[in-house]
Amino acid sequence: MLQKIKATFRLTKSHDIARRYFVVNGFDGALTMLGLIMGFLFSDVVSTTVILNACLGAAIALGMSGVSSAYVSESAERNRELSKLEGAMIRDLHDSAHGDAARNVPWLIALVNGSAPLIISLLILLPFFISKAGILFPVSPLYFAIGIAFFLIFLLGVFLGRISGISWLRSGLQTLLIATITALLIYLFTEN
Repeated sequence: MLQKIKATFRLTKSHDIARRYFVVNGFDGALTMLGLIMGFLFSDVVSTTVILNACLGAAIALGMSGVSSAYVSESAERNRELSKLEGAMIRDLHDSAHGDAARNVPWLIALVNGSAPLIISLLILLPFFISKAGILFPVSPLYFAIGIAFFLIFLLGVFLGRISGISWLRSGLQTLLIATITALLIYLFTEN
């Protein structure tokens, strides 16, 4: 199965698209969770259940949005490319490797696009799941979740730096700066 997925990505040259979608939507998921958690931090809401429900609702919505939007757009692009190739070759490629790729790549990219914000959101929400299980933290799980969000955003920057061949530290610090500015804006515009 993994070999077939690799072959499909290689045939369609889609691995760059999947990687880009993972980073972009992962970043969206991390910043969305950071925003929600910062909002809860500066509000009177202290219930772990309320925080988890709101954040899980947003994480699931981000995941579903990622899956559906990527599938629709990638399906259209792959069908267009297949039609152009069929026109150039003057034959039907529906039952070929190219036809299979045109049908499968949209699903693969959609899964990557949708799973990135969901997985990253769930990682950020770990302190709340742990707290809900009865394990006590020395401080509010909100602070731990914010720390995880910043750490994951930094790691996404490191990943981008390694891909682009620039300093991983510089790239990680750039994404960390974006998270810091986001947190500062939330702080400035929420009622404390």
